Amino acid sequence: MKPTDISDPDYFHKVVDCQYACPAHTPVPEYIRLIAAGRYNDAYMINWQSNVFPGVLGRTCDRPCEPACRRGRIEEEPVAICRLKRVAADNKTDISDRLPDIPTEKNGKKVALIGAGPASLTVARDLMPLGYAIDLYDDQRKGGGFMRSQIPSFRLPESVLDEEVNYILDMGVVTHFNQTVTSMKDMLGKGYDAIFVGTGAPRGRDLPNLPGREEGDANIHIGIDWLANVAFEHISRIGKKVLVLGGGNTAMDCCRTAKRLGGEDVRVVVRSPKAEMKASPWEIEDAEHEDIPMYENHNPKAFVTENGRLTGMLFERVEPVFDDRGKRTLEPTGEEVFMACDDVLMAIGQLNSFPWIERDIGIEFNDWDMPEVDKTTFQTSVPEVFVGGDAAWGPENVITAVAHGHQAAISIHHLCEGKSTTDRPGPEVNLMSQKMGFHDWLYDAHISDDDRHVVALIDKQKALSDRKLEVEKGFDPLQGYDEAMRCLNCDVQTVFDKDRCIECDACEDICPVDCINFTDNDEEDLLRDKLKVKATNKDQDLYVSDALKTKRVMVKDENVCLHCGLCAERCPTGAWDMQKFLLHEATAGK
Repeated sequence: MKPTDISDPDYFHKVVDCQYACPAHTPVPEYIRLIAAGRYNDAYMINWQSNVFPGVLGRTCDRPCEPACRRGRIEEEPVAICRLKRVAADNKTDISDRLPDIPTEKNGKKVALIGAGPASLTVARDLMPLGYAIDLYDDQRKGGGFMRSQIPSFRLPESVLDEEVNYILDMGVVTHFNQTVTSMKDMLGKGYDAIFVGTGAPRGRDLPNLPGREEGDANIHIGIDWLANVAFEHISRIGKKVLVLGGGNTAMDCCRTAKRLGGEDVRVVVRSPKAEMKASPWEIEDAEHEDIPMYENHNPKAFVTENGRLTGMLFERVEPVFDDRGKRTLEPTGEEVFMACDDVLMAIGQLNSFPWIERDIGIEFNDWDMPEVDKTTFQTSVPEVFVGGDAAWGPENVITAVAHGHQAAISIHHLCEGKSTTDRPGPEVNLMSQKMGFHDWLYDAHISDDDRHVVALIDKQKALSDRKLEVEKGFDPLQGYDEAMRCLNCDVQTVFDKDRCIECDACEDICPVDCINFTDNDEEDLLRDKLKVKATNKDQDLYVSDALKTKRVMVKDENVCLHCGLCAERCPTGAWDMQKFLLHEATAGK
């Protein structure tokens, strides 16, 4: 193998698994260390720079970082990265002096944002400091989009959302709330230099062909619409017996909200096995904690009505059957099940809806009636129109929408400056030695052996009596410190200097996971196979040095390295150094 080029920003970025897995590439270990040091404002601003909504995401993020966490490779549970984000948000003080200055003299460019969700707000956050004039359109009375209408207040208090949305709106964004955009042609005629569409996936799936659907319509609700009506206080109660169809996070929000609005017998019913439910495991746990049962392998057959009123649903029991290739089908068992109910909430998926975009203005649509959007630039076939968030390729999550917003803002800025939108700026990268003395480091190398700490909940009965009362208490500062100390500092890289190495093999001996090897070089597959512990995960690279004096090479398996620093502590010549790798993704104008 060729020697590893550690000057390539992607190399160590990939090793910081949590940051690499985050769609917005938040520098996770960096802000966790700042939390441990009690520097909450600093930790918050590092989050704000990349993920824009630390307080929101500290409560509601889908946490793609946590399955990637290196801590999860040595014990059952990863670091509670998401909940630590909330620690920074809950304990910060006034940050107004840290927000970017907004030029009083604008740059002459005007941008329209359609939809006030996380993608659009991120575009505004990135472009306002560059002197753009921004008009924001939304049919709701406040900004936030589906963060406001679909995430219940018991998970995300309105005050938290208002604060973080207003950091952006207070930059001088001109808002057009309670205003539905009905024509893209009209928007293009207003003279905007660019238009960004961040309207989400606003249409919930229905079961229009199921018998009884029309007769029971008054008590059959589309989940996302029902949640929005609850959020804006158009609905304040529901029947005592409620069926929730669907196994995603929206279904979990629906069933938990129904319990707070008077539902006594609330059930979640899914077609597939429970193990295949799309909801996050913690969302399912929260629903079960509130005594909501899940009924798996029930396929809806009919809505049952009497005298024009919904009385229940009929289901057919199915069972998963796997063929020789492992493909699963759901086969009917012949058993029918009736469940009585007063209301049904359908949370069986979301669809995009673009009836307001005329088909004769040059925007190309695909076979799924979605605009064709470039996955790098977020540009449509009409150069000044961009699409991001759920509106681009269907439902995802808040952090993905934020990542889309950052990239779309770069493209819009390039377009307005006459540059190619395909020319993407690289990240800001630092690699800094943490050495203070021969074996003294700037960072705290002590790693806690605590298990993952559990976030406390308020009393269940109290929670169920008030839909606006936040259920999770969050970590207090001491708990936040204890959880932060579980982080393995995987952004502090083990950097090898072959010219200092005397090949004493002390680092190889002391490594607790046997990831360091001194061996003859070979082709990658052969080299991976002959290490002391075979390097089977090809998604993570091998760190290979230049040839040493004995013609051997140092090979380290980045997949299992714990960044414990024992190699650098043990090395008698300082051939190993602990260097902190810090990467910030580029944003518009930077």
